[in-house]
Amino acid sequence: MTPTHTAECIPEPSSVHTPPVVLVVDDDISVRESLEAMIRLAGFRVETFASAQAFLECPRATAPNCLVLDVSLPDLSGLDLQNLIASERPDMPIIFITGYGDVPMTVRAMKAGAVEFLTKPFEDEVLLDAIRQAIERSRATLEEKAELSAIQDRYASLSQREREVMALVVSGLLNKQVGGELGISEITVKAHRGQVMRKMEARSLADLVTIAARLRLAGNPRTAPRAR
Repeated sequence: MTPTHTAECIPEPSSVHTPPVVLVVDDDISVRESLEAMIRLAGFRVETFASAQAFLECPRATAPNCLVLDVSLPDLSGLDLQNLIASERPDMPIIFITGYGDVPMTVRAMKAGAVEFLTKPFEDEVLLDAIRQAIERSRATLEEKAELSAIQDRYASLSQREREVMALVVSGLLNKQVGGELGISEITVKAHRGQVMRKMEARSLADLVTIAARLRLAGNPRTAPRAR
């Protein structure tokens, strides 16, 4: 079958404020058309695909989104597609739909992070509720990603010395102790600390500590002072 795509299958600037989009992958054209009509009526943009490969060839969604995915597909199964995109698209929650299902299949899908596993036929509102929950999860993930990216950009603007001062300050050292570690005056430490607070947009020391923790979780290297 020829996959159907809507105009949204075009890259667009990523933004949590962009209208959400629901992606549907099902090889049954009647199911695709029915789901598309229902989801559009609920106020969402929709993209539909007849196969996993058609979905993978389309540019990834940059707006809050979710994937309504059939388990049985002609090329790659829905469960295999889930495994393939799990690490690459954490902002895309998956809702499985299937004409048949068993406990092991459901458990596998849910353990891998699926939002819902629905067996056809299902009530329209059940699917729409799952879509709304998935969209909110996607929006939260995109917001977190955008916030972290902004923090990383601010951290990148720090000088080498400012990074050293920040590392010692958030570890709990006083300005005088930081100066002793780095071999600089307390006045100089205060100046660097002020710059760090301004550049990192930290309102307090507690705020700066929280920011530093988020940077470490993201794998962003924190410059430690050289051993003396």
